Amino acid sequence: MPTPRSLRRTNPITFVLGAILLFGFYIFFFSSPSDDLPSTSTNGQQKKTASNALSPPSLPFRKPKSNNNNNPPPEVVHYYMSNLTTSRDPIANQETVLILTPLARFYQEYWDNLLSLNYPRSLISLGFIIPKTKEGSQAYALLQAQITKTQSLPKGKRFASVTILRQDTESPLQTQNEAERHKISNQKVRRAAMAKARNSLLFTTMGPTTSWVLWLDADIIETPPTLIQDLASHDKPIIAANCFQRFHNPETNSPDSRVYDLNNWVDSPTAKELGAKMGKDDILLEGYGEMPTYRSLMVWMKEDGGDPGKEVELDGVGGTALLVKAEVHRDGAMFPAFAFYHLIETEGFAKMARRLGWKSWGLPNYLVYHYNE
Repeated sequence: MPTPRSLRRTNPITFVLGAILLFGFYIFFFSSPSDDLPSTSTNGQQKKTASNALSPPSLPFRKPKSNNNNNPPPEVVHYYMSNLTTSRDPIANQETVLILTPLARFYQEYWDNLLSLNYPRSLISLGFIIPKTKEGSQAYALLQAQITKTQSLPKGKRFASVTILRQDTESPLQTQNEAERHKISNQKVRRAAMAKARNSLLFTTMGPTTSWVLWLDADIIETPPTLIQDLASHDKPIIAANCFQRFHNPETNSPDSRVYDLNNWVDSPTAKELGAKMGKDDILLEGYGEMPTYRSLMVWMKEDGGDPGKEVELDGVGGTALLVKAEVHRDGAMFPAFAFYHLIETEGFAKMARRLGWKSWGLPNYLVYHYNE
């Protein structure tokens, strides 16, 4: 015989289930969000995540689940910037380094070389920005796998922090093929997009404890393991390594190397005259026969057996392997995505830094190597 409807409504099991459901809703809506936020240790350092969006910016910020007014106010964090150093001996002075890489393709050789750097990983934070393209998504998956593997190692072998941004601007090129990337017709739009990506990455990841910023391209696959210390030992505000590319020379049937990064240069009267005749939105480009500038390029200053510590003052720099004192960026030097004195991106950065009183330098005999597609 079926149970009358009135009895089913008053069944004790129905009341118990209803009470459990109500309790669950109460916990979800009215519990304090502080349970989801990290605690602060007695020495003032954050655990796992930041408790607010700015303290410190190198850690992820978790938004509270509730919008009620019961949220505890964020703590006040003091940073004594006068105590921050950028010295010739960054390891002895425990100076933190932020390695920033715009990444459209992932090369395992890049990551392996990054792990071969012998600067203490506890002093290194990593930052990546990846375009929202199919190729970018593939790169993201490969990068994430390597990060997960490395950050699962014992504490001394992990990086201090890793930040990955997905680029919020349209990619101007449909492919990252080397030939397509370097077409002169693509340069202004491509490098403007690169400048925006660099600025987004820089402004998001550089924190108040960052001493140095190392810009390292995603296709740099070979550097000395002492790259950071070597560049910092010159105590220059901006300093660039010389970028070459290894390849198999069919003429000699043997391994060889050739010049690659042409953006490290000393200006010329010809380039200045060309710029003076250009429209305000036109840019000068290096390495194209259609636009001979006759600048002195650092790649051609390399000397066989030359001193790797030899310095030259530069007017333009590339971003393949570029070490910058964080105070230069804090002073306002960024990567113009527009024609700045007819220069753009990294070369425009060198010009902007010079206008702010910071000089750029290069090491013609200190080599890093680019992936050969």
